[in-house]
Amino acid sequence: MQKNIYKTVILFIFAIIISCGDKEKQSIDNGASDSTIDEHIQVTQEQFEQNNMSLGQIKESEFPIMVTTSGMIDVPPENRAVVSATMGGYIKTTPLLIGDKVRKGQLLVTIENPEFVTLQQEYMEVSGQLSYLKAEYERQQTMVTENISSQKSFLKAESDYKTGVAKYNGLRKQLGMLNISVDQVEKGIINSVVSIYAPIDGSITEVNVTRGTFVSPSFSIMEIINNDHIHLELSVFEKDIMKVKKGQVVEFRIPEASTEIYKAEVHLVGTSIDKNRTIKVHAHLENEEANNFLTGMFVEANIIIDSSTQISLPTEAFGIVDDQPYVLLLDETKDNNYYFKQVPVKTQGSYQNMTAFDKTITFKQGAQFLTKGAFSLIGE
Repeated sequence: MQKNIYKTVILFIFAIIISCGDKEKQSIDNGASDSTIDEHIQVTQEQFEQNNMSLGQIKESEFPIMVTTSGMIDVPPENRAVVSATMGGYIKTTPLLIGDKVRKGQLLVTIENPEFVTLQQEYMEVSGQLSYLKAEYERQQTMVTENISSQKSFLKAESDYKTGVAKYNGLRKQLGMLNISVDQVEKGIINSVVSIYAPIDGSITEVNVTRGTFVSPSFSIMEIINNDHIHLELSVFEKDIMKVKKGQVVEFRIPEASTEIYKAEVHLVGTSIDKNRTIKVHAHLENEEANNFLTGMFVEANIIIDSSTQISLPTEAFGIVDDQPYVLLLDETKDNNYYFKQVPVKTQGSYQNMTAFDKTITFKQGAQFLTKGAFSLIGE
C-alpha cells in the first residue's frame, strides 16, 4: 500500500513538471511572436485616395541665410508733425478727432489770449509812430548837411527811426507767426483769437487738448502723420550688422495683424550703436501703396544676406515625435497597398513650404516619400 502511494506521488510530481515545461515553452513561443514587430506603416489604395495623399522625391532647393531682427513701421521725419502754439493761450475750439484726415493749411484749433490784443495794439502804435520818426530822421539829415542842426540831434533821430523800424518789423513777424492778418490790424480790426493750421497733409494720431485747456508754446496740442511714404525701422544686433548691406531683401510680417509675408529692401544702415547694442537699419517697402500699414506697427523681419543649396522635401512630409523629425519612405507597393518605413532625419530649417535636412542618411536614387498626409501617420 505504501509503495502504491509513493508511485502515485512520483507520477503527480512528474505530471506537474511536464505541465510547467509546456507552459514555459508556450511562453517562449509567444515572446518570439511578439518580438517580431512589423516596422512598416500600411496604407491602402482607398485610404491613399480618400485622404488626398501624394508621393514625391527629394530635390535640391535654395534656402536663404538670414539675419533675424525686429522693428516697426515708421515714416520719415518730414511726414510727422507735432502741432503747438507760438504763444500760450486757452483752447477755444477743437473740432477734430483722432483719425480725421486733414489737408495742409486746414484749421485745426483756435486759441484765445488777451496778450494777442496787446501785441496788435503795440503794432498799431509803432506803425503810427514810424511815419513821424522817418520824417524827423530825414529832416535832421537835411539840417545837419546844411550845418543848421547838431550832429547829436541827427544821431538821436537816426537811432529813434531805426529802433522804430526794428520794432515794427519784429511785431509784424510775430503777428504773422500767430496767423494774424497785418492788413486787418492796420485797418483797426483787432482779434483776441488766433487760428492754428495744419502744417502737412495727413491723419491726426494724437489730440491732447479739450476746450478750455491752457497751452504753452512747449505743449503738444496734437500730432499729424502722413502715411504716403512709410518704411521699416529695424534694430539689428551688433554681432550681425557687418553682414547687412544696402540692397539686401527683407522679408517681414506683422504678427499681431497678419500671417502674410511682405518684402522690403535695405536702404540705409546706421553708423552708430545705441544703448541696447543695436544698429538701426532703414528699409523701403515693396508695393507699400497696396497695403494698409499703420505707423507704429510691430514687425518681425529677416534680412536675407546669402543663400545655400540643400536637399529638401515639402514641409508637410515631416512629422515630429518627441522632438525628433521623421519622414515616411515608400518601401514597397503590394496588392494595392503602400508600405512606408518611418525614417528619422535632422532638419535644417524651412522656407516657402520646403524643409531642408542633412545628408547623414543616404537614400536610393529615385526614392519616394509621402509628401502629403504624413503628419497623421507618423508616430501612430
